[in-house]
Amino acid sequence: MLWDFFIVPIFTAMKFEFSFIIPVYNRPQEIKELLESFVNVRGIDTCEIVIVEDGSDLLCKDIVSLFKNKLAISYYFKKNSGPGDSRNYGMKYAQADYFIILDSDVLLPSDYIINLKKHLKTQFTHCFGGPDKANQSFSPVQKAINYVMTSLWTTGGIRGREAQKKKFQPRSFNMGLSKQAFQKSKGFSNIHPGEDPDLSIRLQQLGFKTALFSDCFVYHKRRIDWKNYAKQIYKFGLVRPILNTWHPSSHKILYYFPTLFSLGFLMAIVLLFFDYYFFVLLYLLYFSIIFIDAFIQNKNLKIAFYAIYATCIQFVSYGWGYLNSTLSIFVFKKPPENTYPKLFFKPKT
Repeated sequence: MLWDFFIVPIFTAMKFEFSFIIPVYNRPQEIKELLESFVNVRGIDTCEIVIVEDGSDLLCKDIVSLFKNKLAISYYFKKNSGPGDSRNYGMKYAQADYFIILDSDVLLPSDYIINLKKHLKTQFTHCFGGPDKANQSFSPVQKAINYVMTSLWTTGGIRGREAQKKKFQPRSFNMGLSKQAFQKSKGFSNIHPGEDPDLSIRLQQLGFKTALFSDCFVYHKRRIDWKNYAKQIYKFGLVRPILNTWHPSSHKILYYFPTLFSLGFLMAIVLLFFDYYFFVLLYLLYFSIIFIDAFIQNKNLKIAFYAIYATCIQFVSYGWGYLNSTLSIFVFKKPPENTYPKLFFKPKT
């Protein structure tokens, strides 16, 4: 089946070093802000940008055309099939031999490409991931969520520890992939979220090394309110047991921690009625550490208080999702695609 697509013409004989692959769904303003950040990135003249509109109602085609004289951009429109399939679509049409995959809600710092070239020159890897940070312009809620998603005091810092870097699982908001690795792995699967750790694990099984490039970070806006943040984290919890069935070797006791944390907190509250305060005091100590660390990093009391709330949302939402999915899949033996159909897209490419 053929799909309609539109390409902003590029007249150049240059061989691109990198192709940035960016799927977008109903977020033209985000694409505008991202492209504005691209203009200030050093070395961007050796790169192309591939925008894949995933069946949006709010198109970013006119936004893209504003930058056609400043950046080498290709724009494609296709029917909705999810972010993973859209990234695969973009990589099929990209011209470079190395792809950089970004979400639409990020901004690039000016030295991103310079730092990336240094890493690939000294330590070439077929797949890398970079961290995310909060820009000073972000709202207190965005900064609090970013803190919790990246802090070593929460589940956010687990993947970035030194001991984990050799088996680092890049995330698709900031991920590099060679053309060779894409072709051999066939790219992303149809699950979402979870398509990025699934790809990382399959790449490692195929013999490709993954790496964390700490200074190749992006500013990740995470434009979600508390309710949508809870929904997102809940889906992360649902997905992990599914990945455990696909890749049994990736199953870790550590993934149960948010569930145990949440159940433990509930038990600590119950024990208060029996004048047993020890466990509540432990939780209060932990939340105090979160508050102090978030305040030190952000120099803002509101963000520090929000960080405690965001931590509770993270643990409870992920923990409940993980428990729900574990019981459904491992205890009641329900097929994941029938039980959680909203986690799966039907690929159309």
